[in-house]
Amino acid sequence: MTATEATEHDRAGESAIAAGTEPQPAPGATPPRNPLVARAAAELLGTALLVAVVVGSGIQAAELTKDVGLQLLANSTATVFGLGILILLLGPVSGAHFNPVVTLAEWWTARRGGAGVTLREAAVYVPAQIVGAIAGAILADAMFGKPLVEWSTHDRSAGHLLLGEVVATAGLILLIFGLARTDQLRFAPVAVASYIGAAYWFTSSTSFANPAVSIGRAFTDTFAGIAPGSLPGFIGMQLVGGVVGLALVALIFMRGRPTE
Repeated sequence: MTATEATEHDRAGESAIAAGTEPQPAPGATPPRNPLVARAAAELLGTALLVAVVVGSGIQAAELTKDVGLQLLANSTATVFGLGILILLLGPVSGAHFNPVVTLAEWWTARRGGAGVTLREAAVYVPAQIVGAIAGAILADAMFGKPLVEWSTHDRSAGHLLLGEVVATAGLILLIFGLARTDQLRFAPVAVASYIGAAYWFTSSTSFANPAVSIGRAFTDTFAGIAPGSLPGFIGMQLVGGVVGLALVALIFMRGRPTE
């Protein structure tokens, strides 16, 4: 930031304070350093509500129609709207990761001199996301009168589904960090939600792309569930997808050398 920009920023802040408000970060922007407990709570709540949307809309769709295509359409549409709103609301607090792969990718980026989370922050974020995902699945089951915990019997261990998870997760990481590299994170609520909605349909796995959400969905034997035995393969491929996504970011958004 130049001296002129800094002065203008300070004046904007003073004007906002004089008007009785404080300047707020744009949705999707790098969040301020809020207390870690607040950021962890945002990650837990956001992941819980995301899983509640995914599982709850799946239950609702299955009860309203037997057409699998319509079920998936309802499930994906609800997820797009729910995810976009959650990123918009909680992004300025914690960054709205809701996903251990995104958190680990940010930690890796920070290790290499970029913006991101520390190892301590990642160690808090990831358990919060997993606990939130489990709580969200239980909440969805409770709202629809289902057993609170019923292990899913939906086997998703086929090789083509695992490939779908690599593609879905790599695309998600490429999108998020590509937006960061091009200074367009303000579009994250719309962009990320839209990508996940599309990936529901163009990937064979219907785009879980999230280890925490995958774990949460194992706790419900409903439309959106995944058998516990399928979790190791899915989570492993999601981590592989994260690595592939970071490699693509480094390749495509390679920074050129400054000219003398």
